[in-house]
Amino acid sequence: MNHKHAAEQPGVVGRERHRGAVTLRRSAIPTSTADQRLLDSRGREDWKTKDAWRALRILSEFVEGFDTLADLPPAVSVFGSARSKPESPEWRMAEELGGALARAGYAVITGGGPGVMEAANRGATEAGGLSVGLGIELPFEQGINEWVDLAIDFRYFFARKTMFVKYAQAFVVLPGGFGTMDELFEALTLVQTGKVTRFPVVLMGTDYWRGLLDWLRDTMAADGKIGPADLDLICLTDDVAAAVRHIVDADAALTAEQEALHETAEAQTEAARRGAADAGRRF
Repeated sequence: MNHKHAAEQPGVVGRERHRGAVTLRRSAIPTSTADQRLLDSRGREDWKTKDAWRALRILSEFVEGFDTLADLPPAVSVFGSARSKPESPEWRMAEELGGALARAGYAVITGGGPGVMEAANRGATEAGGLSVGLGIELPFEQGINEWVDLAIDFRYFFARKTMFVKYAQAFVVLPGGFGTMDELFEALTLVQTGKVTRFPVVLMGTDYWRGLLDWLRDTMAADGKIGPADLDLICLTDDVAAAVRHIVDADAALTAEQEALHETAEAQTEAARRGAADAGRRF
C-alpha cells in the first residue's frame, strides 16, 4: 500500500493557490484567475451582477497594499525572469544587486517569485536589508520565495503594478520575458509623460538588451515615434556598483531640487509678508 502523502504524489506537487486570506488546493483551484474573469468580454451577461463586487475587491487590494507598504523605507523594484536558473549570469547579477541595494539603504521589491526575483530577494535579505515580494495569482502557481520578509498576494495585475511604482525610487530590469518587458515599458511611459519624475530605469545585461536599444534608436527614434531625449531615460550597464550609484545620484538630485523649491517658496512667502507689512505701515 502506498502511504505517500498526497502532496508528494506526481501531478499534485505545488497544487496550491492563494487568494488573499484564502488558500486553495488541488480540485478546489479554479481554472481561471480573477484577472481573466474581469477582462473576459465573453462574460458580458455577468457584468451587471458581478462587476460591482469586483470593484470592491479591487478597492480592497489597493487599501491592503497602501496600508502594508506605507512605512517602507526607500525602495527599488527589481524585475527579471522567473525562469532564470541559479547558475545563470542574471541570477548572480540579481543576487549581487540585491545586496548592494540593501547596503545602500534601499528595500528591494520584486514580484516575489523564483528566478531573478528570488535572487534579488536573497541578496537583500542576506545583506540585512528588507526584502519585499508582491505576488500575483497566476494559472500556474509560483508562490512567494523563501527570502521575502514582507509579502502581499494580488489578484489583479494593475493593483500590483501600482505598488511597484508608488513605493519605489527606481526600477532595475534584468533579462526577462513578456512580464519584464511590460514593467519596463510601463515605467518608461510613466517617466516620459511626467507621471513620475526623476525615476531612474536601469537595464542590466548589456548583451541581452543591446538589440532592443538598437531598435529603439535606429527604428523608433529614427522614425520620430520617440524623441532622442527619451533614450536618455534608460541607463544600460553590467556593473552593479554603477547601477546603484546611478540610483543614489538621481535620488540625491531630486532631494536637492525639492529643497531648493522649498527654500524658494519660503523666500517668496517671506517677501510677500514683508511687502504686506510695509504697505500696512504706509497707511
